[in-house]
Amino acid sequence: MWRWPLLAAALLAATTAAEARTIKIVAFGDSATAGYLVARKDAYPAQLQAALRAKGHDVEVENSGVNGDTTAGALRRFDTAIAPGTDIAIVELGTNDLRMGVPKTTLEARLAEIIRSLRARHIQVMVIGLGRLDLAAVTSTGNVPYQQWRLPPGKYRARDGAHFNAEGYAILIKQMLPAIEALIARVR
Repeated sequence: MWRWPLLAAALLAATTAAEARTIKIVAFGDSATAGYLVARKDAYPAQLQAALRAKGHDVEVENSGVNGDTTAGALRRFDTAIAPGTDIAIVELGTNDLRMGVPKTTLEARLAEIIRSLRARHIQVMVIGLGRLDLAAVTSTGNVPYQQWRLPPGKYRARDGAHFNAEGYAILIKQMLPAIEALIARVR
């Protein structure tokens, strides 16, 4: 008869330990992810980690952004960028593909392969489209959350006028927090 309280306590301890583990998030993308022209602490992955921790989430957000990256480059570095134990991947790619003349169908096919590969590893996925690059069709097919990043030119841009500054990233973080928190809830 005394075994039931011990069993209940063990189950409660196991549940609490599972909820207490650190959620691993990888921000996988190009210069907009890397934080081109801003300090590393002002890039969106660092700001996202700070915002989630301020809301009580035990998370670690790794910045796996590479300036100039394309979907082809991302596929080549996929296994090194997305470490085992990753729970959530935020994928922001494709603008460099368009700039280099890669057909949209090709970049969408590569992005779909990235989504499939993440899903095969049981990783929750969110995709970000940047500026005029609309990736809604790929994400609806892959059934993953999607956010379009658009901010007016001017005060939210880095000195090149194209990339975001710290203030711009802060606005984008506020917009994406609900979707990221929903993914964290799925992982728990």
